[in-house]
Amino acid sequence: MDIDINLRNNKAGLLAYFRSRANEIVSELAFQYSATDYKKKASALNKAIIQSKENLLSIVEEMARTQHWTNSEVLECVLMITYTNDVVMLESRNAVWQYDYMAFSRRVGELWEPFCKLCFKYPSTRIASFVPPLFSEVKASLTTEIANYIEGLAIRKDEKAQLKRYYDKVWGLVTSGEIQLECDLHFTDGTTKYIVDFKSGFGSNEKGNTNRLLLVGSIYQNIETENYKCLIFVRSTENNHYLTTLQNSGVWETSCGADTYSKICHFTGFDIHHWIDNNIDWMNDFAPQMRETIVHNNLQNYLIW
Repeated sequence: MDIDINLRNNKAGLLAYFRSRANEIVSELAFQYSATDYKKKASALNKAIIQSKENLLSIVEEMARTQHWTNSEVLECVLMITYTNDVVMLESRNAVWQYDYMAFSRRVGELWEPFCKLCFKYPSTRIASFVPPLFSEVKASLTTEIANYIEGLAIRKDEKAQLKRYYDKVWGLVTSGEIQLECDLHFTDGTTKYIVDFKSGFGSNEKGNTNRLLLVGSIYQNIETENYKCLIFVRSTENNHYLTTLQNSGVWETSCGADTYSKICHFTGFDIHHWIDNNIDWMNDFAPQMRETIVHNNLQNYLIW
């Protein structure tokens, strides 16, 4: 496999490379797992194929630094490597343990988020990542702020103590432990700090996640020392009332389908929608056995990115 800037256009070469790697991996795993251990074999196979992608990416990044590629050029290579690796990973797993519709829809959804996040790793704009705050830090800051406010009130000492106790009770109602404020992506444009949650789609089992997002968004909204903005990027355009709840909450700005890709382009400077339209073609890129599985189980709709 020749590593150069033209790799971004070499879909056929990358598919052939990863399929050859996958065949080597399958041969090695045949000595470690029996036919009845197909689940463990599939897991080991996935990890090994992903590692082959990471090895290739490290070489690409090293060459990009040496030859001073632009972030856009690096990104195009990384996207092509990632996509072709995903194709072969899905094929290989299916050959070992055939996908049903639930496993396949979940897996393809899981691949979408890290694929989109690559645009933020290699932006053409001046955005930068930041470390999200810890809930313990936010809680301590708000507690100090409230305590100082109460101390400044023209009331008796015992009344101040009672107000503080009530405040502690409210925290107890909110949570009995720590709340994770870390989401899928955190970046800043120098003025605003953006909190991003990626979602392949909103289905029937989103109540818990919706409630968590409402709580997390409200906490960020009440951190007055920083200018935070919470965004939800959704792949699917067919969603349910849980997304509507978030849209109407006033704490999360949501976008779906093409609008999500427009937002990504706005922040990163890269038209990911255009790249997908011109390069991703799951059904024609899959090997025949994988295509048969997709058609037989009517899984084509899950491949719409």
